[in-house]
Amino acid sequence: KKMATSMAVNSAATLWGPYKGVYQTVVDAVWKRKPEAPHLLDLVLKKHKPDFISLFKNPAKNVQQREKIQKAGTEGIAIQGQQGTKLLPEQLIKEVFILSDLFNIGELAALELLLSGEHQQPHFPGMTRGLVAVLLYWDGKRCIANSLRSLIQSRRGKTFTLELSSELVNLTTRFTDNLMEHGLTEKILRLVSEIDVTNEFDKLQKARGLGNERHRKEVSDLIKECRQSLADCLFAWTCQSPLNKDDTLRLMDYLKNVTTEADGSLDSVNLSLLMALLYCFDISFLQQVTEDRDDLFRQTSLTDKNYVEAVHKQLLDPQPWTLPALQATVRLAWALTLRTLSQLRIDTGLAEFTEADEITAELAINDNVFLFLTESVVASESFSQEEFYFRRIHNLVTDFLALMPLKVKQLRNRADEDARLSIQMGSELPTGVRRDLEHLMLLIAELYRKDSFNLELALEYWCPTEPVQNHSLMGTYLGVPHQRPPQRQVVLSKFVRQMGDLLPPTIYIPYLKMLRGLASGPQCAHYCFSLLKVNGSSHVENIQAGGGSPVSWEHFYHSLMLYHVHLRRDLPSADSVQHRHLPLRGITQRELDGLIAFFQLQTTIVKWSENARLALCEHPQWAPIVVMLGLLQCSIPPILKAELLEAIAAFGKSPEIAASLWQSVEHTQILQTVRLPSQRQATGIEVELSEIESRCEEYPLTRAFCTLISTLVEGSFPSNLGAGVRPPGFDPYLDFIRDSVFLRFPSRAYRRAAEKWEVAEVTLEIFYKLLRDYEPQPEDFVDQVLELQGEEVLACKPPGFHLMFHLLNDSPMLGLCLFLLEEGVKQLDTYAPFPGKRHMEKAVEYCLGLFNLTLQKENLFTDLLRESPSSLIVTALEQLLQGINPRTKRADNVVNIARYLRHGDSNPELAFESAKILCCISRYPNIQVKLVGDFTRDETVSLTLMAGFVECLDSEDAEELITVDDDMDENKRLSKVRHQTRIHILNLLITSLELQPPNLALYLLGYEVKKSVSTTNLQDPGVLGCPRTCLHAILNILEKGSESRDGPVAIKESPHLAELCYQVIYQLCTCADTSGPTMRYLRTSQDFLFSQLQHLPFISKDHEISSLNQMSWLMKTAAIELRLTSLNRQRSHTQRLLHLLLDDVPFKPYSVDGGGMEEDSKSSSGFLLFDTVSKVRRKILSILDSVDFSQEVPEPLQLDFFDRNKVEQVIANCEHRNHRGQTICNVKLLHRVLVAEVNALQGMAAIGQRSLIMEEINTVLQHVVERNKVLQWLHAKRHTLESWRQLVEIILTACPQDCIPGEDKQLIIRDLLQALHEKILNEDAAQELMPVVAGAVFTLTAHLSQSLRTEQKLMVSVAAIRDSQYISMLDAESLSTSSGAEDTVTGFASFRDSSLNIILRRLLDFILRTGGGYQRVRAHLYGSLLYYLQIAQKPDEPDTLKTAEMTMWQRLTAPEDVFSKLQQENMATIEKYGATLMEVICRDACDGHEIGRMLALALLDRIISVDKYNQWLTFLCNSGYLKVLVDSLAQDDLLLQSMLSPQPPLLKGLYIYESKMAFLTRVAKNPQGTLELLRCGAIVKLAHCQVFDMRPETDTQGLFGMREPSGFIPAPVERYHQILLPALQLCQVILTSSTAQQQQAAGQVFQFLIAHSDTIHASLRCQAVSEGSLQELALLTGIISKAALPGVLTELERDANEGLLMEFQGHIGRFQRLCLGLLSRFGGSERMRHFKLQEDNTQEDVHRRAMMDIAMHQICANVMEYCRTLVLQSSPTSQHTICLFTPSLADAANREGSRQDSQISAVPYWRLPGLGGVVYLLKQNANDFFTCHANHSQSVHKLQNVEQLPPEEIKELCQLVIPAGVDKISTTHKYALARRCLVKVINNQAKMLSLCCYTVENCLFVLWRHLEYYLLHCSPTDSQNTPLTGASHRGRVQDSYSVELSSEGRNFGMSRITQQDIDQLRSEAASCFGESLQKKLLELERIYCRMRSRHTFIQALVRRILGLIRITRT
Repeated sequence: KKMATSMAVNSAATLWGPYKGVYQTVVDAVWKRKPEAPHLLDLVLKKHKPDFISLFKNPAKNVQQREKIQKAGTEGIAIQGQQGTKLLPEQLIKEVFILSDLFNIGELAALELLLSGEHQQPHFPGMTRGLVAVLLYWDGKRCIANSLRSLIQSRRGKTFTLELSSELVNLTTRFTDNLMEHGLTEKILRLVSEIDVTNEFDKLQKARGLGNERHRKEVSDLIKECRQSLADCLFAWTCQSPLNKDDTLRLMDYLKNVTTEADGSLDSVNLSLLMALLYCFDISFLQQVTEDRDDLFRQTSLTDKNYVEAVHKQLLDPQPWTLPALQATVRLAWALTLRTLSQLRIDTGLAEFTEADEITAELAINDNVFLFLTESVVASESFSQEEFYFRRIHNLVTDFLALMPLKVKQLRNRADEDARLSIQMGSELPTGVRRDLEHLMLLIAELYRKDSFNLELALEYWCPTEPVQNHSLMGTYLGVPHQRPPQRQVVLSKFVRQMGDLLPPTIYIPYLKMLRGLASGPQCAHYCFSLLKVNGSSHVENIQAGGGSPVSWEHFYHSLMLYHVHLRRDLPSADSVQHRHLPLRGITQRELDGLIAFFQLQTTIVKWSENARLALCEHPQWAPIVVMLGLLQCSIPPILKAELLEAIAAFGKSPEIAASLWQSVEHTQILQTVRLPSQRQATGIEVELSEIESRCEEYPLTRAFCTLISTLVEGSFPSNLGAGVRPPGFDPYLDFIRDSVFLRFPSRAYRRAAEKWEVAEVTLEIFYKLLRDYEPQPEDFVDQVLELQGEEVLACKPPGFHLMFHLLNDSPMLGLCLFLLEEGVKQLDTYAPFPGKRHMEKAVEYCLGLFNLTLQKENLFTDLLRESPSSLIVTALEQLLQGINPRTKRADNVVNIARYLRHGDSNPELAFESAKILCCISRYPNIQVKLVGDFTRDETVSLTLMAGFVECLDSEDAEELITVDDDMDENKRLSKVRHQTRIHILNLLITSLELQPPNLALYLLGYEVKKSVSTTNLQDPGVLGCPRTCLHAILNILEKGSESRDGPVAIKESPHLAELCYQVIYQLCTCADTSGPTMRYLRTSQDFLFSQLQHLPFISKDHEISSLNQMSWLMKTAAIELRLTSLNRQRSHTQRLLHLLLDDVPFKPYSVDGGGMEEDSKSSSGFLLFDTVSKVRRKILSILDSVDFSQEVPEPLQLDFFDRNKVEQVIANCEHRNHRGQTICNVKLLHRVLVAEVNALQGMAAIGQRSLIMEEINTVLQHVVERNKVLQWLHAKRHTLESWRQLVEIILTACPQDCIPGEDKQLIIRDLLQALHEKILNEDAAQELMPVVAGAVFTLTAHLSQSLRTEQKLMVSVAAIRDSQYISMLDAESLSTSSGAEDTVTGFASFRDSSLNIILRRLLDFILRTGGGYQRVRAHLYGSLLYYLQIAQKPDEPDTLKTAEMTMWQRLTAPEDVFSKLQQENMATIEKYGATLMEVICRDACDGHEIGRMLALALLDRIISVDKYNQWLTFLCNSGYLKVLVDSLAQDDLLLQSMLSPQPPLLKGLYIYESKMAFLTRVAKNPQGTLELLRCGAIVKLAHCQVFDMRPETDTQGLFGMREPSGFIPAPVERYHQILLPALQLCQVILTSSTAQQQQAAGQVFQFLIAHSDTIHASLRCQAVSEGSLQELALLTGIISKAALPGVLTELERDANEGLLMEFQGHIGRFQRLCLGLLSRFGGSERMRHFKLQEDNTQEDVHRRAMMDIAMHQICANVMEYCRTLVLQSSPTSQHTICLFTPSLADAANREGSRQDSQISAVPYWRLPGLGGVVYLLKQNANDFFTCHANHSQSVHKLQNVEQLPPEEIKELCQLVIPAGVDKISTTHKYALARRCLVKVINNQAKMLSLCCYTVENCLFVLWRHLEYYLLHCSPTDSQNTPLTGASHRGRVQDSYSVELSSEGRNFGMSRITQQDIDQLRSEAASCFGESLQKKLLELERIYCRMRSRHTFIQALVRRILGLIRITRT
């Protein structure tokens, strides 16, 4: 068993994974200083101590393991963390044995490496698992070595400190001491000797363990790093603590055999070990006074006699080392240590050894120690990379100079002696002569020349003679002015001065070089300048002809002048062709070297010290620039000319000097810009380049000239350069550099290969600077003509213009740049060093930079070009980059640019520029498609490019939070560059994702680009051959640290990067094509959202804007996820996220698969646990808390010179939208505008105050920057709130209802509302956030209302069914019947008591807080208030016909229900706000934004409906707002008329009109309101509206007319109905609710009818039947039945004359006839015919038919009511009845007998209908009543037992409410919908019952009056007049008030009635009014009328009618 476990394979690879973890922990503790790291480090070190002790020891091979693996192909092998065993393929087993033999490691270890290699393969595209395993093997070693090095560096010691906590330092010191006791030094030295790159490569080569160039480079780097880190371990140890005797001797033994590299320098490992030994001998710490000095002294081995003896003996051993000079170095260090020990004031007992210091030093000097230090140590590449190497050699040299002055004197004397000999012999020194002093000087020169760390250690050599005024120029030890410098500094400065006194010529040049080295640095240069100045003036008396000290400015410039004079004299005439080849008589080689050395010294001083630069330039006698330019024109060697140009360039650094320097350069014609007619041949540098330098194949002069130009263009160049003799400008220089230097550089020959790239670099640098400073201006595109020497010439354009033009055309320059890029990437792809590599990289960087600048400026350039008259043609650079590469014949230029990303690790700047270009061109959709094709054409290229992008995103060294400044550390700068590269890549992805597929982002993120994007199947890297893509890299960035408590690392360490990553993921989730694959992958493979959301809110104090945006994108993504999982019914996912966001108890994470549901069912409520668990803030609330609503705004500008308003205007003009959509001010543009304004000022005053004005400009710019910051803040806050709102809305609307129980939902909403209100109502809250908050409040209130109402509806329907005592059920106090209802209502009541009132008050406060503005915000709040007030609205109750059974007493004494109580409370709260609130709402209702007006009207409507005391109505009337609304109807008329055109304008006017009419209708329902409306003349206004007369023709094609294609805009007929019906409803309400002013109201309505009589007649004729037309008819007939009455005329008689009255009567008659005509259409079988036409069985249609049925019954009821009123009003007694129907019952008989569907033609309207119609209507309605009653009972039964209904029926019911998506809703929701539908159906049926009953009653009454008249009082026309009946009542059936008596033919009022008619009526009446009908009528009364109507009314009428029939029978 044990054996089996030990044989299990560690999937993380024992030789790699754990070591990687160790290194990470060490880095976290030592370098990142994470607080919890020391504890982890302790655990890790204890666990891995054996690995450090055995150091690089591999597990040995093992026979059992070999057998086990051999069988693994058949039996399988166990892998840790995986169940069962895994079979290994044969190939893998072979590889295991190869790897095991290769590295001599255990077979299991080899297998683990291969398995890890397989797993890590996606990180190494293009490599096999074996190759990756090789990398992992060495990477494991590297990690151990680096960890050891870091641990040793963190030790406590004598040289440096990392300032770590003492706990950590004690831990690492203890641990490493222990390792040292186990023989660490010996192991390190053994490993350094054993590990050799060449040998390792040979072994790998044999085992085929090496891959492509990249793999070789990586392996080689890892091996080198292992050796280096091991050597560094010893170096770091000796820096801090001494080695013991044995270890020191071991180290010396190792160094005995060391050799140098080919170039004579030590390699970095040997250098490190040499330095380790030198630090062993270092006791410089004893010279510094520190606290722990004595401790360190006690620790040092150098006071141990045995140690000193052993070392001394070893060093003086006569047997030489392989490198004697290396031994000499160690000897010198030892000699100095002995000298230091001898000078200690304590007795060390080492006198016998310390006395040998002189001998040891002499031995060292004799072995050329200084030369070795210069050539092998200081010249080594790694020397300048380690600060403590530099410090140690500095100490070595300064110790030698300070401690051994006699030796130094001896060296000087020897040099003087040799110089004298040389002068006597008159020749050079013989080769054998020692040059120790010269070598010492050159060592000092080289040591300090490159001060990589800006330490300025050379300051120790300068001891200022005069007290320094400038504090910044003090030496190292000069803390206080005048303080005496230390002795050491005095000695060193004396050395520098004395060496320059009476300087022998042999060491003149070395001395100058030494000075040059010591002058490196700003302070050193100043001291050196002073020395040379003083040297010149101190011996002024002794100089003969300007001699003085040979090392002084005086001497130097005097000599230069003499050279100049001498050489000018020698210069041949300009015509002499051969003058270039004359022998140089002027300057010997020795003089040349001296001059070059002095020029270099001058260049160094001038470069570092600005004071020196200005002082030299302004010196009247020296005039260095004039002399140097003069010399340039003489015949001197090119190399000296180059030095001269370098020296001049150094002066050009100062802008003051540069301006005059330009003119001097132009004047001296270094580059010939003017060709004189007399000159036959060209001169100047162009000739030098083509004739001399090209022949020599060396180009120092050209490079120096380019450097000079580069320095000069840094500032700017005078536009008048060369004025007067040529067209002024830079053109000749640019043409020379471009055409002669740059374009020809690839084809020239170079003796030194690196120089080729140096030339390219310096020319491209000039182009880059010129283009960088160029801003295209309109005048650049216009040719300007100048007059020059009488001729007209074209003026020069700015150089930037020419460069842009060349780069925007397929020019040679562009071609060469592209060639350079291709060549560069080819060279880099070899991964091999080559000469000039650094310069080539720089040249490529400038090339890419040029392209970037061109892309940035091209749009402005081409826009200006288009607007100008110029004939130039340019092509956009992104198009040119798509061109064909002439070398490969493919369009691969962009691919070449993208390939640089693969080198992001070694060349971050190139990757950065490349990413920037790609980001820029990714904006163009047409180019994206081509790029995707180019990038994916070749599989290998595609993978390489992808790997490049991924590698840049994965970069470990990228850091964001670094502030960029000039003196920052190079590594930090590169970290920032790497970070910027990542940002550009993410921006590229974001830009591309907005474009249509295929695009670059899809390719880079791993989606399909050749097939449909949605078919992508995303996988983890390596699965199914899926490469590692940018998506994996992005997720990796965000996941780092997400499992820890602090959350993702990126949000704190690189906030902006994290923000963009979240944005990319959101874009992928929101895009239709990518959403599916992305969400699936994130959910299944990554559990991304859950792991991220649990760390919300992200709070980062310093980067709050980024944090807010991160949260925004993440919340938006979460909202999408919730929506999708809800739609797809992935309940566990949805619920898990909901718990995370909404729980108010600490969250216990659980897995997706395990127990989500069980956990839910255990607790009654997942969101509210009322047990002992401590409550926490809900996450959704803490996210809101993290947004600070307050915002500090910068103070307004206070300006002295500028006009503030105008400045504000300029700022507004400079505003633009940035890439994030924020409107911010462009600060650069503003700066340009303001500076241009200042430059335009004239006059002395302006010039005098210029500095003050510029200061004020800075103030303005500062202010604008702050303002921009505030805008970005607000944008981020708005963005976050929007996302938060989106998430909340999705949770409330899209998630399944049963996921959040109702009560929890209400409490969650309550908490959210309270939090929102609290934050926004705070005084400091920014008003800009109001709109978003108002939107959220609206949503939340809507859901709160919906939730509470649903609960109430459910309860109400249950209550109404279970108990007819419905009202008492609703009362919270007397609840006893059902527990379900009890809970619900109690819940509502408890919720209400605690919070509803607060919510209302906060809403009203919010409305008032918006003040006069923010009407849109108030629109949201009005919506919220409407929803809130809806809560108190009683839900629709089913009319079960039982409520009416309650007695009046029961109704009066029933307790008040919940709703009424809440309404009263609401009104009480609203009333407290008084007129202020009324004013705001009324003002919004009358004016402003359309939606705001509609909502304000709706709100007023709602409030007035519940305002018992009519306070609001009174305010409306008294303040005149009601009058305004009524008056506005006249203005609406014109707008509404435009609405009826076939293509109407926006319909908002129509909606406002509807809202207004709805509100006026609500006002009219109140008697006081009706009075006000009548007083304001509302009806009169409507009567004057012409829109009602514009009735559109109904379309013959269909009953609804033609709809607009989208279906959104209604057809004209429907629009007309939308206009007419509200007006009719208002009329109807006014007629019904006006009791006091009944007649006045009827009169006004009658006038309305007359005003629009044509329209109304058309309506009443009702050509086509539709739902709209029936509603219209129902309303019209209702109005006519109340207004078109004879009684109304009495009201009008007062104002009208006779003629008008006649007209009115005519109208009434016509209305009457038309109404009666409707009876036959809608009263009988005709109705069925209409339904047949409408036949359509869709669900929607069932509802429509029901509504039409009700409308038809309503029409009949209205007409019968009209008949009844007419009968009553026209004749108070039955004897004087005006008959409306003829005495014919034939209709009834016919209809009775005819088949239902037989077509009976409608009665023409000019004939009076017979009584038969009335009887038919009576029967029809009685039948309808019983059918409907049965249906009603059935519906009520269904409602009581909804749960028992079959699913199909439930589905049908639901579809009546929501037509689509029924299948996706939960069962409880379905039941709720079914109930809602049934309540609607029941109430419609109840309405139908009441209409049928009403019609029956009216029919009976009209029938009775007519029968009574006909059968009792009517005299037939054919009988004699009896005395009983007057002539006026003889047999005439009349139209009431029919006045059309003139024309007989049309007079249908005079049909004569004969006796036969009456007899027939008698017999028909008896048969029609049979027993079955009577029974039905009495049954109807029994069922229905008992409670609803006047009981026994039907019974009485039936009795009377029967009586009439019986009487007449007898």
